[in-house]
Amino acid sequence: MAPKTAEPLDTELADLPWGLRWREWMARVEAVLFAASEPVGREVLARVVGKDCALDLLIEDISAELTGRPYEIARVAGGWQFRTRPHHAVAIRVARGEDDAVREFTQNEALVLTIIAYMQPVTRGAISRLTGREISRDLIARLHRQDLIARGPRSPEPGAPYTYVTTPGFLVQFGMVTLRDLPDLEALEDAGLLKPAADIALDLPISGEVE
Repeated sequence: MAPKTAEPLDTELADLPWGLRWREWMARVEAVLFAASEPVGREVLARVVGKDCALDLLIEDISAELTGRPYEIARVAGGWQFRTRPHHAVAIRVARGEDDAVREFTQNEALVLTIIAYMQPVTRGAISRLTGREISRDLIARLHRQDLIARGPRSPEPGAPYTYVTTPGFLVQFGMVTLRDLPDLEALEDAGLLKPAADIALDLPISGEVE
């Protein structure tokens, strides 16, 4: 006996009144987001709703219904994701038996992560020249273990060292949708957080949407 083939999903729901159709689309999108462990992109959500569905408005309606709940829909890393609201973080850590202290980045870690975010792909040597200090392999490894950075292509400079780039985990960690959400680089230089160097071009690839 041949296995029963599942019927294709009716995305248009043309037989339903518009109000019921919208509610069903809301339920489907909420179910997909609830089941996902990573941010879900627009192209994925579009598979479960009709062609005339305005996803942004749909998600706004779902978010409105979540008002007062301990979780929300966040726009991160080019998609949407369910996450608990920040003020419940302490309760969650206590329930898990985790240390209540939130890990903070050291000054060097924050500086290196900032440079990689703006200058990627960038080598460890270039980061050292830009900051005016030696950047250790251990520091790079710590950021890599936290899934904040990853190896990029090898540099064409002598020795062909690896470059480093940010990851989707970086966007999630800092609540960004894309790298376009980074603050203005000149403001960081004016604040003295970055040391401009003549031998390093500050030609950022942000406009090219480095994901």
